[in-house]
Amino acid sequence: MTSEIKIETLHLFSVLDRKLIELLKSLTAEEWNSQTVAKLWKVKDVASHLLDGNLRALSTSRDNYFGERPENIHSYQDLVSFLNQLNISWTSATKRLSPQVIINLLEITGQEYTEHLKTLNPFENAIFSVAWAGQETSPNWFHIAREYTEKFLHQQQIRDAVGKQEIMTKELFYPFVDTFMFAFPYTFSNISAENGTTVSIEISTEIGGIWSIVKTDKGWNLDKSENFNPTSKIIINPETVWKLFSKSWKPEQVTDKVTILGDITLAKQALKIVAVMA
Repeated sequence: MTSEIKIETLHLFSVLDRKLIELLKSLTAEEWNSQTVAKLWKVKDVASHLLDGNLRALSTSRDNYFGERPENIHSYQDLVSFLNQLNISWTSATKRLSPQVIINLLEITGQEYTEHLKTLNPFENAIFSVAWAGQETSPNWFHIAREYTEKFLHQQQIRDAVGKQEIMTKELFYPFVDTFMFAFPYTFSNISAENGTTVSIEISTEIGGIWSIVKTDKGWNLDKSENFNPTSKIIINPETVWKLFSKSWKPEQVTDKVTILGDITLAKQALKIVAVMA
């Protein structure tokens, strides 16, 4: 188990939660019903899903209570199907809740969940592994970073739907995408290549950065150095990244939004990164 926190996110939970509450309080009735990039969800559904995230995490991680345990989970897709059903049942049930009730509950549970996360030893095994990164066990710091990506992603879905883009900043976006990039080497786990083969993703603008994976005898290793001469490189903008890697957009939908340099086959594989349970 690593003794290094590779991505610090815990200090940002209260920032994101505060911005979320401010955003939701500003929405009109029409905006609450706006369609998001998550095709099955309107803004109110996404807000409800964020509430579910807080409540479910407090119940399982803090209270060690598992109301619904998955059965017959034999594959990654089985787990995804189980989680999808949980999400559907929750958003269906909470259609009867008013926006004000959802806001009040989000405000209370967000604070409680952040306080709980502060009690966790960052280097102990998390209650759930980060499966989309190919891990069977994960340290708490990575679990916390994964939870941060959930909060960022779903708030950004709401902001995207209503045209209020206030969290696409270096402070908030970079830790989000830095965490997502842990799915980069896992996406290539079945791809053969010569040792030294390097694939890089550059996210443009001042809020982005460069991430690379390098093939070694032990597989593909993630590296944030900028001194590579990559075999294949993708240049992509932040707006496209969060939609693509959360599976809201498909790779074939972004061909006119990315620049590919070098090996095209490797680049197309990189565009298949999915850093959510989907």
